[in-house]
Amino acid sequence: MRAYIIRRLISGVVILFILSIVVFLLLRVVAGDSADLLCGLACDEKGLEQIREKLGLNDPYFPVSLTKDAPFVEFSGANQYATWIKDLLTGNLGAAAINQKPLIDTMQQRLPVTLELLIITSILTVAVGLPFGVISALYRNSLGDYAVRVTAVLGLAVPSFWVATLVIYFPSQWWGYSPPFGGAISFFEDPWGNLRQFGPPSAVLALASAAGIMRLTRSSLLEVMQTDYIRTARSKGLREVNVVSRHALKNSMIPVVTVIGLQIAGLLGGSVIIEFIFGLPGLGLLLYESLLRRDYQVVQSMTLYIGATVIIMNLLVDISYAWLDPRIRYS
Repeated sequence: MRAYIIRRLISGVVILFILSIVVFLLLRVVAGDSADLLCGLACDEKGLEQIREKLGLNDPYFPVSLTKDAPFVEFSGANQYATWIKDLLTGNLGAAAINQKPLIDTMQQRLPVTLELLIITSILTVAVGLPFGVISALYRNSLGDYAVRVTAVLGLAVPSFWVATLVIYFPSQWWGYSPPFGGAISFFEDPWGNLRQFGPPSAVLALASAAGIMRLTRSSLLEVMQTDYIRTARSKGLREVNVVSRHALKNSMIPVVTVIGLQIAGLLGGSVIIEFIFGLPGLGLLLYESLLRRDYQVVQSMTLYIGATVIIMNLLVDISYAWLDPRIRYS
């Protein structure tokens, strides 16, 4: 197990390195940079160059660059990529170009919002997706099964941003009610206000997630229920509830846990669209605002943060397989 974890961590570092290069290059393909916004409409070329020089945007992208003249290769000690990586390795995520506020401080302020959104969404997803998926599998081809399957398909087919818009629009039109906007309400200061603020976006996010878990739980459980050891358990006279809970359900959870882990990893980086629509100041909204400002430093660091969370969650999910199915061994 230890050797497997070490190999996975090494491969994760390699993936993050490749991701850093891809993100670094893609951001610089887009025309313009944060200096254009900082300079403003009335700024001249000289002022623009001064801002770019201050932000290090005039430095070469990489330590090695191609030139038109011999020897056609130029080495540069001061370059944007090396500076960024060096800062990351020393624990400095950089600062936002607009206000020069350290990114680590901004992330610490916004992470609780994203974490609360993640926790409520995960609870709703599991509480709705697993039970209804089990019911659908146990009562296959019944009216309840058809109802669950139709609901799951609708949940997967309807875009979350459209549902979020309806959740805000119709209550405001019919009852004059809308969830709180602007800033995050602390649960410890105002529990009801916190629930009003985080409940609707969590429910919107959980709709598609729970629908996917329903379908996956149903199909996985149906497959396990056809195996030999389930027939053996039934032949021993065990009650159906014991067969399902003790034997079938646990072994059918491997693909479900995989999907739940990936969903959690994605939400740890924030839900960009939902946080924007509901005005939640989380990590997703931070990424969206940074993209609009073309703030390279923030977008690069945020992307690596999301990549790292996905890699770690994948590793944790893989390790959980051995607990769910003792037949699985890592070498």
